[in-house]
Amino acid sequence: MSEHVYVLGSNSFSGGHFIRMLLDMGYRVTGVSRSPEAHPVFLPHLAANGRHRNGYDFLRIDINRDMPSLLARMERDKPAYIVNFAAQGMVAESWEHPEQWLLTNTVSPVILHNKLRQYEWLSRFVQISTPEVYGATQGMLVENTCYNPSTPYAVSKAAVDMSLMCFYRAYDFPVVFTRAANVFGPCQQLYRIVPRAVLCFLAGGILQLHGGGRSRRCFIHIEDVARATHEIMTRSRPGSIFHIATPRIISIRDLVFLVADMVGVSPEKHITVAEERLGKDLAYTLDSSKLRAELDWREQYSLEQGIEDVIRWVRDNLSVLRAMPQNYEHRA
Repeated sequence: MSEHVYVLGSNSFSGGHFIRMLLDMGYRVTGVSRSPEAHPVFLPHLAANGRHRNGYDFLRIDINRDMPSLLARMERDKPAYIVNFAAQGMVAESWEHPEQWLLTNTVSPVILHNKLRQYEWLSRFVQISTPEVYGATQGMLVENTCYNPSTPYAVSKAAVDMSLMCFYRAYDFPVVFTRAANVFGPCQQLYRIVPRAVLCFLAGGILQLHGGGRSRRCFIHIEDVARATHEIMTRSRPGSIFHIATPRIISIRDLVFLVADMVGVSPEKHITVAEERLGKDLAYTLDSSKLRAELDWREQYSLEQGIEDVIRWVRDNLSVLRAMPQNYEHRA
């Protein structure tokens, strides 16, 4: 297989795992990110020696500032697939600079889409969306649930999704959408709850539990999401939306207590309760029956297997990870 895939947001956790899977399958891959590549401990697609694997190129391009460079490379390479993981992704921080979230997640992507719709070589554009667009809801969410975003981040993602759907209806733009539950696994950034909890418990630290951990989520292993994304990229019809989730829902408190039990520590000694974050939605319950029925996808990892995977990764890299920042660092 020699088809070419562009992965926007290649430095992201999900993007890196998706790239690794594509390279394993024989695709040619070009990764694009506005930031320099992160520490190798966070880049699952690197070779064992820490270098790029054959078939992979990395472009450092900020589409907010240098869209022409990206378009020139795309016009030269004519990739069959473009998968967009790129986004300002932090919910709480989006309240502080909402205009930056709208620029990165909505305005610049729409400029890109308006150029890409003119090219016949593009087979699929995969938009990695988010269940945040639905806002706080009750009951199971299906793919045609109305948007009700409750944070600037969610507004920015809902806006670009609606624009892309307009492009599909008006121009037959070959877009498909994914909305995954909370993704986790090895190589995830340390400000995310699962690796943060594992590292905190192994290093003897204190973990803040916002709102007492009342909010409830589905957590899904990144390898299961990567497989689903590939199936959606290659087999779905343009204009389709797919939820990627498992049936298991767990509160953040229960998740953290499960991690503590698997690490072998007493959670009461390592947890403090903090104020809930502004606009935090209490629950998302995604119905993934469409993905299961149409593309015959099934998850392969249980929650416990995924947590064990993260524990193993943290233990193997404990000295490196302990020296890393554990809080999100925003850049415009």
